[in-house]
Amino acid sequence: MLIALPMAAVAAPYAALVMDARTGEVLHSENADTRLHPASLTKMMTLYIAFEAVEKGEISLDTNIRVSKNAASEPPSKLGLQAGQRIKLRHCIRAAAIKSANDCATAIGEAISGSEAKFARRMNRTALALGMTRTTFKNAHGLTESGHMSTARDMSILGRHVLYDYPEYYNLFSRRTADAGIREVANTNRRLLAAYKGADGIKTGYTRAAGFNLVSSAQRGNERIIATVFGGRSTATRNARIAELLDLGFRKAPSRARINKPDTPDYGTETGPLIADNGGSNDGKAGKTIRLITAVKTSLRPQMRPMAEPEPVLVAMKDDIKEALQQAQAANIVVAPSVKPEARPTDLVLASVQSSVQPRAAVQPREVVTRLSTSGGKHWGINVGRFNSRYQAERALLKTALNEMETLDGSLRSVVKRPKGFEANFNGLTRERAETACRRLQARNVTCFMMGPG
Repeated sequence: MLIALPMAAVAAPYAALVMDARTGEVLHSENADTRLHPASLTKMMTLYIAFEAVEKGEISLDTNIRVSKNAASEPPSKLGLQAGQRIKLRHCIRAAAIKSANDCATAIGEAISGSEAKFARRMNRTALALGMTRTTFKNAHGLTESGHMSTARDMSILGRHVLYDYPEYYNLFSRRTADAGIREVANTNRRLLAAYKGADGIKTGYTRAAGFNLVSSAQRGNERIIATVFGGRSTATRNARIAELLDLGFRKAPSRARINKPDTPDYGTETGPLIADNGGSNDGKAGKTIRLITAVKTSLRPQMRPMAEPEPVLVAMKDDIKEALQQAQAANIVVAPSVKPEARPTDLVLASVQSSVQPRAAVQPREVVTRLSTSGGKHWGINVGRFNSRYQAERALLKTALNEMETLDGSLRSVVKRPKGFEANFNGLTRERAETACRRLQARNVTCFMMGPG
């Protein structure tokens, strides 16, 4: 005889994984690759993308985002936003991270991508770039939806990326309470944070289909452990199990280990939306098929960015510095006295062009830049964006240089102040190298414009 059990009495599937956060080594796993409902662990990805969008200048923490009817209608847990209301992004981030507010999670996704469906596609693209190969997102909050699935392994990977990719935001997850703009909110993980020594995050999750989920991290001395549980039967039993797993991790992990931070996501090949595998658990028996729409219909040459006057004019690039100076003198170019013949090849020389026919006083001087270099033919450059501050522009240049070393190695980084902001440029490239760099950066959704020698 079959006896129907009440829904609440049916335990959700259990899965667990323990990882040394410093190295990424897995110390314990159980059903770690089984696709299950992640519940609000989903919000780790929503927050990861929010941090990424702020860093890229897509949106500001102080942007007042508009709450849609869709966001306001999300079921609890929620902050209580009203349709048409505006709230700062930073306050919604706090509410989503600490209170696990569904209305704020949806509002964040819509503010960044325009709609929750588009944001879900970005979530999937980011998941693939992070190595989360068995995860499919359908929404920004994690409420149960067909095909919205992940694994203990993938969520541990995501937790580690949150920790190392955006350390400036990580303290958010250890706060017991936070100001969410319209009211103060309490952390859903505060019991474990208070009870377990060294615990400082990361995210809880619960739905009836998922059970009580948690990705937790704790640090003791030089050791840091990430433990993940899916399918807990209650908050208390889940926390007790997480504590056991963290203890196991601290016992197994070496007292000293070199920190091997995870690679930042590479979006180079994920240019199309995720369109395959809408759900179902593979139970680790067979990998899912992911198909990306990556066919290029039109191959566009990167366009040169228009150069507004007055701009420095590149008038000479010579292998021999003395020869270039002699030619400059012969052409009545006055070389700045601070530049000597023995100057380094990459020095920039400011000069004023004087007429050989008219008297000096009657000639309007024109600013000229002469770049003396031993790398002939590198007249081109690229622009990778305009930013609100010099610091943001310099940071973007450094990050771009690190991520695109193959084509930008040896180029010169410069920040140019304009009326509308600070432009981040790479100079000293050949045309071919500039084109290649722009194509590769644009494939990662990084702004890039070529700058010609004129």
